[in-house]
Amino acid sequence: MTTAYLHPDAVAKAQALGLKARTIVEGLRVGDHRSPFRGFSVEFVQHREYVPGDDPRHIDWKSYGRSERYTIKQYEQETNFAGHFLLDASKSMLYGEGASNKLEYAKLLTATLAYLVIHQRDSASLAVFDSGWRTRLPASSQAGHIITIMNALQDTQPNEKTSIGPLLHQLAQQVRRRGVVFLISDCFDDVDSLLGGLQHLRFEGHDVTLFHILHPDEVEFPLTGMIRFEGLEEKQEVLTRPHLIRPAYQRAVKAYLEKLQTGCEANRCDYYLMDTGKPLAESLSAYLARRLRTKL
Repeated sequence: MTTAYLHPDAVAKAQALGLKARTIVEGLRVGDHRSPFRGFSVEFVQHREYVPGDDPRHIDWKSYGRSERYTIKQYEQETNFAGHFLLDASKSMLYGEGASNKLEYAKLLTATLAYLVIHQRDSASLAVFDSGWRTRLPASSQAGHIITIMNALQDTQPNEKTSIGPLLHQLAQQVRRRGVVFLISDCFDDVDSLLGGLQHLRFEGHDVTLFHILHPDEVEFPLTGMIRFEGLEEKQEVLTRPHLIRPAYQRAVKAYLEKLQTGCEANRCDYYLMDTGKPLAESLSAYLARRLRTKL
């Protein structure tokens, strides 16, 4: 049992801001998020005509006085949501040392958000993947489930290449209830395939966020001297002087980031770049604050 992935400052800031679904979600009990189902509680939505069998207590008598027609007030129910956490554990996530290691940073992010979701009585599931699913924990809102998630995160080690797009399509077909999906990855994969998977999830009605995990070296390319680069997912080595290829490298990274972000925006998916050089509490609170201000 471990709580090593729960940092008090990150958890406190996350709890202060909270996490609500921004789309209509389907849950199993009363909660804090909009449901597609209609009832007689919470927030007024519309009128409908009275039919025999309806409870007369819900007749809108003011409306009857104006139209002489019996109508029923309908309200939008609130429900809980399921938060689905998809963690990339491919070998490219191995880059970085200590707190800036991409996989460890991604684990911290996953643990903090999963704790927040369960703490507010919603459900959290975890799926760890590379080229296929490696670990899959079903959604649960039980307090003890966070320990199960922590243990799974602790046991996760980087392995294989990643193949995100097909897995997202698979998930979209399997998860029928609309919920909140968090993809946590460095996205070193075919961008068009990845965006196609995100589009499928959005088509199924899920609220989708992509946390793009990158080490500052991968964006800024600050290396100097003669460097031997070794592929983490491909058996390939390149010996070069970084300053000679830095301009071309940065242009390629900029184009890649713009394509990914623009594609997410076109599919109405939330895109957030997580720099492992910045404290998690700072980056996560900035994301949650932005989320409160925006709607899908």
